[in-house]
Amino acid sequence: MFERGIERLMTYFTGNLTREEDEVRAELARQDAKWGEQNHQDGTGGPAFTAWASAARRMCQRAAADDSVTWQLILDEEVAEAFAEDDPDKLLAELVQVEAVARQWRMTIRRRLAAQQSGEAATR
Repeated sequence: MFERGIERLMTYFTGNLTREEDEVRAELARQDAKWGEQNHQDGTGGPAFTAWASAARRMCQRAAADDSVTWQLILDEEVAEAFAEDDPDKLLAELVQVEAVARQWRMTIRRRLAAQQSGEAATR
């Protein structure tokens, strides 16, 4: 990031990007153009978020045990764990997990679509 006058411009390295990385960087650029640099409070931590994280973890574990886990359940668990965290370093680690799960989900959808387009049987 660098400053030019009162404008703050974000630049993102775009060499050797996967499709997912390119799309995320494009979305970051759209958000920067619309809102500028955003520096909101985290708004995380507390008993309600901790209870949600526990419930989401149990649901995901039950689904995994009976082979019915879905990306929605996994992402819900990761988001709930992030929302429950009030330590900044731990929150950063949880947000990496949220981003990784979201990327894996997107990649699964792309594989499914590619398989459907090529006439192969799609997997979960």
